Amino acid sequence: MKLQNKIALITGGGRGIGRAVAHAFAKEGAHVAVAARSEEQVARVARELAEQFQVQAIAIACDVSDATSVKAMFAKLQEAFGRGPDILVNNAGIAESALLTRTDDELWRRILGINLDGTFYCMRAALPQMIERGWGRVINMASIAGKTGAPYIAAYSASKHGVLGLTRSASQEVASKGITVNAICPGYVDTDMTTGAVEIITNKTSLTRDQALDSLKKMSPQNRLITAEEVAALALLLASEEGRGINGQAINIDGGGVLF
Repeated sequence: MKLQNKIALITGGGRGIGRAVAHAFAKEGAHVAVAARSEEQVARVARELAEQFQVQAIAIACDVSDATSVKAMFAKLQEAFGRGPDILVNNAGIAESALLTRTDDELWRRILGINLDGTFYCMRAALPQMIERGWGRVINMASIAGKTGAPYIAAYSASKHGVLGLTRSASQEVASKGITVNAICPGYVDTDMTTGAVEIITNKTSLTRDQALDSLKKMSPQNRLITAEEVAALALLLASEEGRGINGQAINIDGGGVLF
């Protein structure tokens, strides 16, 4: 088992990529805490993990954009497992679209608060114990939007560019301490978030749902959506000993659409 007795904390763990990562980690022997604003969703995932893989799994309600909520999450993790996480997956995130000139302060702060502030708060809380133990893995879920720009996603793209800067800087601070910090940059993934993007396209254009979905698929040279399980497989590599030489990287998983 690649992650036997490791403790993993996965934010945004109630569905989509977060749920897939939780399953992949638990299958390899990790004990898992899944966190999200909706405790009902993560409670269901925690039950799945405990029943299918016989690992310890807990659900925690947390708003990662709130530093106090993050502090409480880590306190609950400490209470349940006796220590902080060995592996942190910052997967919680939102994607909303608007022209830059129509992006109000509330939208800007909401997107950066969850996507960037939340990643920072969780890393700041997790790294001290990882440094003390001399081992740790931080995996930040970014996006190909963290490397490129596109109309209507200025706030989202800015937040993910920020995640990459945070990842690269932190990786250099902890590289000599047995810790790696990396980011995964997916293209469009077959999750609820992409379903929401399709709905936005159909509402704002004359495209049908199938046409809107095809337009997203065509952004990949493979003409398809990435699966959550593919992203989870990459996360597993980064979390394992086999991935210990990968540090400070922003790895695309988008079928070859973005080549840097």
